[in-house]
Amino acid sequence: MTATSDLGTPQLASPDLLRSVFRRHAAGVAVITARGDAGPVGFTATSLTSVSAEPPLLSFGISTGASSWPAISTVDHIGVHILGDHQSELAATFAKSGADRFGAPTAWREGPEGVPVLDDVLAWLVCRIVGRVPAGDHRIVLAEVALGDPTGPGSPLLYHQGRFNGLRD
Repeated sequence: MTATSDLGTPQLASPDLLRSVFRRHAAGVAVITARGDAGPVGFTATSLTSVSAEPPLLSFGISTGASSWPAISTVDHIGVHILGDHQSELAATFAKSGADRFGAPTAWREGPEGVPVLDDVLAWLVCRIVGRVPAGDHRIVLAEVALGDPTGPGSPLLYHQGRFNGLRD
């Protein structure tokens, strides 16, 4: 191997380095919801990952400092919503600290297991939490899919370079 000069100047590991690198990684946008003691809770997630087909498992990360963490840390079931490119405002609402996430104009209903289910999404799932794994200042939540609907129309919403974007062909 030969050295090339196009690698740039490497930086030592830091939170800023990790954030900078992952701003360049386009990710699908999901909203995770749960029934909390004081009402529904939810947050925007770009860390949603399919883990296993048999059994059907997924994972997502959540900060232990997040306002939704107290509910997510104790509930049995959560909702997972894949957002469409027409839902950047909804994604921003669920990403904003202190926002009234379930107030107007958010359209939702109580779904199976009491989980808040958002309207007009590309797809949604209700999942049973099977594990919460410590990971630094976050927890990786493992959840088994119980049921859902993959038939919403539209194209996915993506998060890239700190902005919500539609998928371009």
